[in-house]
Amino acid sequence: MPPFHCPLGAICYEEGPCIRCGLCIAKSREQAIEASRILREFLKTHATGRQKKYLIRKIVVCGKGGVGKSTITTLMANSLVEYDYHVLVIDTDESNPGLYRMLGFSEQPTPLMKIIGRFSLGENAPDTQWLKQNKIALGDIPSSYLLSTGNLQFLMIGKIEDPFQGCACSMAEICRDLMIKLDLKDREIVLVDQEAGVESFGRGVERGADTVLVVVEPSFESVSLAERIRYMAEGIGINRVRAILNKVPTEEVASKIINELIKREVRYLGTVYNSFMVAEAGLEGLPLGECDAKEQVRRITQLMLDEAEMKYSVRDK
Repeated sequence: MPPFHCPLGAICYEEGPCIRCGLCIAKSREQAIEASRILREFLKTHATGRQKKYLIRKIVVCGKGGVGKSTITTLMANSLVEYDYHVLVIDTDESNPGLYRMLGFSEQPTPLMKIIGRFSLGENAPDTQWLKQNKIALGDIPSSYLLSTGNLQFLMIGKIEDPFQGCACSMAEICRDLMIKLDLKDREIVLVDQEAGVESFGRGVERGADTVLVVVEPSFESVSLAERIRYMAEGIGINRVRAILNKVPTEEVASKIINELIKREVRYLGTVYNSFMVAEAGLEGLPLGECDAKEQVRRITQLMLDEAEMKYSVRDK
């Protein structure tokens, strides 16, 4: 049987957090579909605590490769800081190396994957006790893994930089566990720049999130993937799934994309239009400072916060 990575983190069948869904031992497509249904229902019924009072704490930015997830993550992180939030940006993409530069840092932080490095032994072995806590505050994360400027912090899970380093599954497991355990205070938000596609949902990386933002570009594949992400996010109990249109050339194209999203029952927050300034910064590896897209993302961020606050107020009455 090929390697299987349980979305719940079970080591093997009937051990650890196993719920006996049978996904890891399924021998046919029919068995796998039934196991996925059991797992989906379990996650949905055990996810209510994560969405208590609709508060936004942990946001995951998803989408097709090349749609501009890192750009949206950067601009939204800057907007949240301007709105007086303490923001931790987590880079989970094992291949794209440019997020730290977009955020204005001159170097990458020590990757969290260093914790399980094969050669981190003896006296130089990193401290892992903080990761084993049931709840992890932002202040519990060792400073050696963080880059900071003001109320913005940056953490990188790791990158595959050499041949024969294996798959990124161990990176996904670390990110999943960290997201679930993070215990955030008021005005603290975690923003995760996720790898492209939906493989992370198969590993259960998003289980700790309360909000999924899908970045959508003007293409059939991107819109279709947004629908699939909505379905998978709702399957693990995340009901706040919103699309952000990016790289849109005209209002007419934006209108067409929105209509397609409505057909697929994907709600949207707003549109970011094609930006020469963003493209130029990306080409030169420069920080995303003042640009024409900044104000568009600021409005989208405010709408996201207002929407959550409105639901919070209605529910409390």
